[in-house]
Amino acid sequence: MKRLQPENPGRRAFLQVAAIAGGGFAIGFGPVARALAAEGMTFTANAFVKIGSDNTVTVIAKHLEMGQGVYTGLPTIVAEELDADWSQVRVEAAPADAKVYNNLFWGPAQGTGGSTAIANSWEQLRKAGAGARAMLVAAAAAEWKVPAAEISVRRGVVSHAKSGRKATFGQLAAKAATMPAPLEPKLKDPKDFQLVGKHVPRTDSRAKVTGAAQFTIDVKLPGMLTAVVAHPLLFGAKVKSFDAAKAKAVPGVVEVVQIPSGVAVLAKDFWSAKKGRDALTVQWDDSGANTLGSAEILAQYRDLAQKPGAVARRDGDAAKALAGAAKVVEGTFEFPYLAHAAMEPLDCVVKLSAEGCEIWNGEQMQTGDQHAVAKLLGLKPEQVRLNMLYVGGSFGRRANPQADYVLEAVSIAKAIGGRAPVKMVWTREDDMRGGYYRPLYLHTIRAGLDAAGNPVAWQHRIVGQSIVAGTPFEGALAKDGIDFTSVEGASNLPYAIPNLLVDLHSPKIGVPVLWWRSVGSTHTAFSTEVMIDELAAAAGKDPYEFRRALLAKHPRHKAVLELAAQKAGWGKPLAKGRGRGVAVHESFHSFVAQVAEVTVKGGEVRVERVVCAVDCGVAVNPDVIRAQMEGGIGFGLSAALYSAITLKGGRVEQGNFNDYPALRIDAMPKVEVYIVPSAEKPTGVGEPGVPPIAPAVANAIFAATGQRLRNLPLKLKA
Repeated sequence: MKRLQPENPGRRAFLQVAAIAGGGFAIGFGPVARALAAEGMTFTANAFVKIGSDNTVTVIAKHLEMGQGVYTGLPTIVAEELDADWSQVRVEAAPADAKVYNNLFWGPAQGTGGSTAIANSWEQLRKAGAGARAMLVAAAAAEWKVPAAEISVRRGVVSHAKSGRKATFGQLAAKAATMPAPLEPKLKDPKDFQLVGKHVPRTDSRAKVTGAAQFTIDVKLPGMLTAVVAHPLLFGAKVKSFDAAKAKAVPGVVEVVQIPSGVAVLAKDFWSAKKGRDALTVQWDDSGANTLGSAEILAQYRDLAQKPGAVARRDGDAAKALAGAAKVVEGTFEFPYLAHAAMEPLDCVVKLSAEGCEIWNGEQMQTGDQHAVAKLLGLKPEQVRLNMLYVGGSFGRRANPQADYVLEAVSIAKAIGGRAPVKMVWTREDDMRGGYYRPLYLHTIRAGLDAAGNPVAWQHRIVGQSIVAGTPFEGALAKDGIDFTSVEGASNLPYAIPNLLVDLHSPKIGVPVLWWRSVGSTHTAFSTEVMIDELAAAAGKDPYEFRRALLAKHPRHKAVLELAAQKAGWGKPLAKGRGRGVAVHESFHSFVAQVAEVTVKGGEVRVERVVCAVDCGVAVNPDVIRAQMEGGIGFGLSAALYSAITLKGGRVEQGNFNDYPALRIDAMPKVEVYIVPSAEKPTGVGEPGVPPIAPAVANAIFAATGQRLRNLPLKLKA
């Protein structure tokens, strides 16, 4: 069967775009599309919905599926308003086209990140589904010569009760393509939802279980070469010279080329390329490299923490209130660099031709990568075609404003004159030592209580590298010396404290840094929630009740806190050596509270149980939300208990999971997730499960042992 979709999905000459309320797009047919559709081809209702004569409903997903469930969440929204049967729904990755598939929260840019996929698509995809439904109903009304108001749609079948007429979507597809696309389709009343808020099977499970799902590593092109790159051991070092003789002597090695980031060895397969790299001799120019170790960086940060920084928030007079406080509690918190350590290390496939450049990868930042590649090759952005594949995790690593690994792959293809497609593959060690870490941070907090044990002052200083400095995001995410991603979770502290000061130092260090799952909240949630616990202890008050009293003006924080505490049995006695701790935090406009139960025995900490309450607005897919909370808790526990990237003389000391441990399945606690019913618009779930777990565990350790731990990863004192 012929399809309406052109061979190049980026060419959409027949689509007419009209802006509609809410910042979404309704994309209707031009005359060419209607003529083609009339011949019985696929009905493309709009940019997000295609219906085939075989009755399949294909939802075009503009966001990357990296395990977080968007290939289930996005089609659920469409299928709900379309009244499709879930069994007929399929998902297809959108092409790189920011004019049509932009992230509505990011303006004219396409990409996935910041837990925005469902949130920015909610209204847009509801309208896409409702618009397609309206066109099917109009087609049936015209075909049956009955009023559209008398037609109903349920589970992929269009019906007219009075006449007994019925038709599937596929039977109406050709006729529907001739109907005008409504600019403001009527949306369902949420009380009538059949799929949103209910269980639906994930659309990607079968393909992933059977191995049919295509990841970058699976891509095979005729004549393709595999490339492995020798990178310098110091950040900022460059190639001085190299000797490729021994590398070229390795069977299977085809070529060795210098690129801006190092020296690439190309071979007929990965193992040959890796052995060729191992045999390569490279002399590095370290003159402009970072040679500071973690200890030296922390020493600089401690000095900076003695001085006032750029002010992110100022309420009242914190210094004066501290001077008059009945009791002052202070603490210093240290956080190491962290690698993303996704299951799938970085990889990318590139093919150059006379027409342009085609790329296959787990594409997280289409617009940024497309423009960066176009600039490198001297092409127009539309000449760079990106094929978005599944990716085995990212946690922010593939959303790099520098487009580092994509440009590296393109540089290799360019260096060999484009004579063969190139699959660039990073080993785990490359991935672990390649930089772009969650920054190392130092926090200091001084807080004061009055005679009644109520907090009256809070002075919070943060020291750490800026993630957005020097990137295209700086204009939107930094102002007056404040990188908002460094202070989020601290500058919006919800507790009722009348005198509050948050300030920031953003030193320039030669270690590449990047966002990491839950970004600033990875460190601010820990320092703030541990300090709140310390204040409760100093006041002689229960840590749950202490928080609850301070959240009167923040009902959504208070609601998740109460739900988690209730479900966890807060206040019930625990056995000796066992402790219970709580934390609550807002990130990505979602509210999460967690209660952790730990056992401390023989100097070892075991997290036994975590009770999690989440308010993320409308729960589109409750199973996906639970999975993301569970996954976020496991991810956060890795950083809480084990993970740290350390530098010595500028060199990264870790290389694989033997020295950068991740949580193993046997250490995963029992997790209970409770979702707060809500009519608010959906908000993020991919990241908000991470921030509360580390402080909840630290607070539980204090409850069990009396030890107050302020640094991550958590280490019990002897």
